[in-house]
Amino acid sequence: MTATDWASVATRVQAPSGLLIDGAWVEALDGRRMDVVSPIDGARVASIAIGGSADIDRAVRAARTAFEDGRWSGLAPAQRKQVLIAWADLIVARAEELAYLQTLEMGKPAHESLAIDLRAVGTTMRWFGEAIDKVTDEIPHTDPNALALVTREPAGVVGAIVPWNFPLTMAAWKLAPALATGCSVVLKPAEQSPLSALLLAELGMTAGIPAGVLNVVNGLGAEAGAALSAHRDVDVITFTGSTAVGATIMQASAGSNLKRVWLELGGKSANVVFPDADIERAARTAAWSIFFNQGEMCTAGSRLLVHESIHDEVVDLVMDVAAAMQPRNPFADQAPMGALVSASHLDRVDALVQRAKAEGSRLITGGAAAQVEPGGSYYPPTVFDRVDTAASIAQHEVFGPVLAISTFGSDEEAVRMANSTEYGLASAVWTRDLTRAHRVSRALKVGVCWVNCYEEGDLTLPFGGVKKSGFGRDKSLHALEKFWDLKSTWIQLDE
Repeated sequence: MTATDWASVATRVQAPSGLLIDGAWVEALDGRRMDVVSPIDGARVASIAIGGSADIDRAVRAARTAFEDGRWSGLAPAQRKQVLIAWADLIVARAEELAYLQTLEMGKPAHESLAIDLRAVGTTMRWFGEAIDKVTDEIPHTDPNALALVTREPAGVVGAIVPWNFPLTMAAWKLAPALATGCSVVLKPAEQSPLSALLLAELGMTAGIPAGVLNVVNGLGAEAGAALSAHRDVDVITFTGSTAVGATIMQASAGSNLKRVWLELGGKSANVVFPDADIERAARTAAWSIFFNQGEMCTAGSRLLVHESIHDEVVDLVMDVAAAMQPRNPFADQAPMGALVSASHLDRVDALVQRAKAEGSRLITGGAAAQVEPGGSYYPPTVFDRVDTAASIAQHEVFGPVLAISTFGSDEEAVRMANSTEYGLASAVWTRDLTRAHRVSRALKVGVCWVNCYEEGDLTLPFGGVKKSGFGRDKSLHALEKFWDLKSTWIQLDE
């Protein structure tokens, strides 16, 4: 796809602009609308309906009615499977339009939206569709005069709140398993990236999702998101976003109906490079892991822990990658980096960089907004070297293309440094020593650990964190567990 190709897509793409409630596209009850602004150049690209607590309430009522009458929850798993597969087929057929909208609203390179995100979205829908009729219930071995059954039943109404950094992938990670189990869903997209989610939902309706089973309410987190989290008729909240918002959602659950909450939150992930590693591969991959997607990833490799004996070689290679990954217009041919999601987020990233400089962390490249397109929100690869592990830039999630490099002298010190933050989402170990790989990966307090790679895996592998990175798992068959209730039934047989 070239810039000319993307311009052609722009002429045919059209997304809904309302709220999807009970199978219909409607306006907010109070008539409010909100502009969608592209971070590429600051231009207004759409106006959408913006819902509040009253709109969340009618969406939840629609979802509850649909769940209770069994129009979806009462179908055989094989029937739900066929709809999810049909949805996956439509996603593949309309992938260019979905990718265009996602790039337009959140700024990532369009070629990555298409080749990485949309591939993941279609695959996720298909994978969970294919899986759901192959999961069985249980008959425990027990007293011969009894029959024990363990059955999995859909939990009910699910509230799914998704972020803007991978808006379609994260929506698919929530929607596919929740719908596969038979739940009804109210989806609240991030206010920065609603357009792609609205088109995704429209394709779901076309595929055969019944009215009321999938509802989408655009809105602000403090309004629509808060109302969904506190709603007394929502059974499950599944959320990807910041640790601070995750804590607020748990408080809302405690203050309402004790709905279960599944959180995938922030990270401060470390690449740990030992001297026996493939140094070039480790350094280049580590640099890519923080600059990919403009660093706007919960798993971003924002810390690089390097053995002191290889520090200079690693830093030189990181600087080569940084020089090659300067931001460009995300619709440009093979742009290595695009725009940050918004002007306000760019200001936040820059403020954290300036704080690190003021604290004495040594900046070796980047460190100021880049001028790419007038009105755009661009930040270049930024690297701090020989960072103290207690420094703010080594402890706080920046959510931008900002790397902190630190050195260690022993395996024990490396593990201690890697575990020194309040987060525990991901990490990577780079070594050719199999024993070291096992020992260090076991010692790291994370939910995901890569060895001699980064961001690898497929849908068979669960994804999630520990500590303040949250709990519960997306992807894999384990994701289904979030949306099921287990029922134990004991039947006494006649003797």
